[in-house]
Amino acid sequence: MKKLMASVLAAAMVLSLAACGSSASSTASSEAASTTESASSESTAEATGTKLNTDTSAMYLCLASEPEHLDPALNTTVDGACLAVNSFVGLLTYDENGNIVPGVAESYDVSDDKLTYTFHLRDSLWSDGTPVTAGDFVYSWNRAANPLTASDYGYLFDGLIAKNPALDSNADGSYVDEAAANEAMANNDILLNVEAVDDNTLTVTIETPCPYFLSLCAFPTFFPVPQASVEAADPNGENPGAWAAEAGFVCNGAFTCTEWKHDESMVYTKNPNYYDAENVTLETLNFMLSNDEAAFYAAYNAGNLDFIDSVPTDEIPNLKGINPEFQVLDNLGTYYMCFNVNSTLFEGKTPEQANAMRKAINLLVDRQYICDNIGQTDQTPANTFIPPAMSDGNGAEFRQNTADYTYPNADALGYFDPSEDAYDDNVAEAIELLESAGYKFTDDGMLSDETPLSFTYLTNSGAGNEAVAAALQQDMAVIGINVDIQAEDWKVFLNDRKAGNFDVARNGWLADFDDPINMIEMWITNSGNNDVQFGRDPATGKAGTVPSYAPQDWNKYDELVASIKSETDFAKRANMLHEAEDMLMETYAIVPLYYYNDPYMMKSNVSGMYSNAFGYKYFMYCTKTAA
Repeated sequence: MKKLMASVLAAAMVLSLAACGSSASSTASSEAASTTESASSESTAEATGTKLNTDTSAMYLCLASEPEHLDPALNTTVDGACLAVNSFVGLLTYDENGNIVPGVAESYDVSDDKLTYTFHLRDSLWSDGTPVTAGDFVYSWNRAANPLTASDYGYLFDGLIAKNPALDSNADGSYVDEAAANEAMANNDILLNVEAVDDNTLTVTIETPCPYFLSLCAFPTFFPVPQASVEAADPNGENPGAWAAEAGFVCNGAFTCTEWKHDESMVYTKNPNYYDAENVTLETLNFMLSNDEAAFYAAYNAGNLDFIDSVPTDEIPNLKGINPEFQVLDNLGTYYMCFNVNSTLFEGKTPEQANAMRKAINLLVDRQYICDNIGQTDQTPANTFIPPAMSDGNGAEFRQNTADYTYPNADALGYFDPSEDAYDDNVAEAIELLESAGYKFTDDGMLSDETPLSFTYLTNSGAGNEAVAAALQQDMAVIGINVDIQAEDWKVFLNDRKAGNFDVARNGWLADFDDPINMIEMWITNSGNNDVQFGRDPATGKAGTVPSYAPQDWNKYDELVASIKSETDFAKRANMLHEAEDMLMETYAIVPLYYYNDPYMMKSNVSGMYSNAFGYKYFMYCTKTAA
């Protein structure tokens, strides 16, 4: 009955599986990119049944609904990152083959000990005509690392670039010298070992050799932002993103935001001051802001949109392998649900019993059904957080078996068989686990009325995510667990999940760069992306005393991550990364559902868009013909 009900629901819904993480469904390619040229000669309006927009100077798109932030230091979403890479550019960037190539920096040198990077900047301008200088990167990186900016990605600088000693912290995250730290941050003192030798020369000293440092230089958190604009909009430091909250903000990329009708539309106009403006042929990018897949699919078919970043679920069978405008890109990422480990759902349980509850719920999920009937684009069921094909930082794939590690690790408690063949056995084990946590069952395998179990599943609005929620609801109902679904608008959802205002929530993560540390360090206690609330006191939301039923001693995980970031033996480091993922999975607070891929549609008269495995889509070199 569960599968029949969910099938009917899925057929009536549409797919919107937007991820967080700029960090998001089949196995991804570690080569990172797939160039999206115009479709074959069959891809004509007649063949596809859709109309073409013939305005060759403009592209009309829908990526998602209203973005949470356009400040690159504050953004954490894939749609926001797509906007960022088209309006800002860092020291380095990605090309159409997924390679790291020069951006603002024309070239760079690396010291023999691989600790000092010297970047040589090209002459380039902000959109207001002022020069982009090495000092802009010094300011921007220090700002992003400053806790007062409240960047969720501020932890990327920890253990990477030498910091001001005033910010030395204790194990619980508090500062050794609170007064000195507060003064340094309030005065925007130099916090990082990043120096402008002159306007066109930047030196960066890192603490230990880092295999992914250059990738960070192409990541939005490391993009430059205009100091004058930032400080003019927020003189008291109370609203760091205010400078980019309306159209007209200063940027240094291919396009500038010239019109923004909130929750409706945005217009990005070619930036004549972009250093490669001569190769940008489009005059405008016109974004529809919506998570109503039916609406923007209809607009696409009517010729009002040239590009849409998802399609209705019930349309996929009519498009996949038939319509050349429908494409699926490889991604490095995982769609998952997560528990708030501090939720009162576990009140009265021991940590072991709470763990058994989470594992039981994990085992009840029919992942193959979700992939086949809701995703429908050859997603792979997931039983690990880190996706296949991710590199290990030592010249191999993370999932490749070695003398030191066999995947999956049969000795690690966190892994299981997610296949459809194992589903019945998984359900039987789930019942045993719940019994160990104090729940009683009737003879027919249903929860007894004596020990009911229910929770609320939080998701962002969007029919695809809600279809997944409904499938999970039916999975839990197989043994009598009651699930209430709470759907919220994107920005409200992000804030509630970040604050821990949930029992169980939808989540997704596209890797920010091709190294497992990206999906490991996000769960340290003080990370802005630690939605699960590991190691946090629920009263303060910061490191402190956790509930008696939550995972204990999370500082051991924090210490392991710090050790990984300082380890110079990359083979040893790879093994430590496996150890960290094992620790993470053994909490069962992360419930992987499937590995991401990225379905989209683009009209046959558009070419030149490219994407990478992290979900960034680059439109600055698109061209459009009249037919």
